[in-house]
Amino acid sequence: MPGRHTGLLFALPALFVLALLVAYPIVYTVILSVTDLGGSFNGTENFRNVLAARATPRAFQNTLWWVGGSIVFQVVLGTATAILLNRDFFGRSTVRAIAVIPWVVPGIVAATTWAWMFHTEFGIINYMLTGPGIIDEPVGWLTGRHTVMPAMIAINVWKLFPFVAIMVLAGLQSIPKDLYEAARMDGATFWDEVRYITLPQVRPVIVAVTLLLVIWALNHITTIYAITRGGPANLTLITPIQIFRLGFESFQFNEAAALSVMFFMVAMVIVALYIRFLASEGEIGR
Repeated sequence: MPGRHTGLLFALPALFVLALLVAYPIVYTVILSVTDLGGSFNGTENFRNVLAARATPRAFQNTLWWVGGSIVFQVVLGTATAILLNRDFFGRSTVRAIAVIPWVVPGIVAATTWAWMFHTEFGIINYMLTGPGIIDEPVGWLTGRHTVMPAMIAINVWKLFPFVAIMVLAGLQSIPKDLYEAARMDGATFWDEVRYITLPQVRPVIVAVTLLLVIWALNHITTIYAITRGGPANLTLITPIQIFRLGFESFQFNEAAALSVMFFMVAMVIVALYIRFLASEGEIGR
């Protein structure tokens, strides 16, 4: 007869591999954050050095704009796209397939393509705006103080809104059609259906997708690093890129580890607050 701990014994190999892949890197990063290059314990010196750097508050502020701006537009545009793709029209399957293209394009390819499109002199975006006379002269989208971060956010929104659309569209398929038929009999308009039926029914999906987007945005550096590398003048520098610079460009691995630990704690606080909010709203457990 199998014992009480038989299941645990079978799971031990998988738990051991998981510990090597997850727990060990985290522990080693924490050790690096409190030691110097020689391996000697130096307490919070690495943390103080990182916090004293001029780039740190700028990177944190940019990260908030990057994450917040990306997620808001990704969720709004993705949900709107899902609602439109859920309606019956000619060529719906083709349009659905086309809508997924931005998501399946590799990140580095998308970043390089958009960098050329936003180019001040040769970019098609400036050409399309100057041709009809919408703007008088080309705009330096990737060099202007007030345009470079919105441009990065726009690229990130274009890249990930199809994922939101697919997830929400899957949730829309589970809504009983009887609800819409009853609403139409009561004289509800399309916007009434969206407000009182569609959005409440797919809210759990939107909540789960938003959490994923938060985690991805906090760790995503491909778009910004491939196009601006955090510039110009640190206008697009976000915390993950600052960590990368410290570790693999300046070879300050201990300070990079210290910043990683702080960033990890901030990310965990954000996720914990979000989960607590969901629990208070009754979304978890549905």
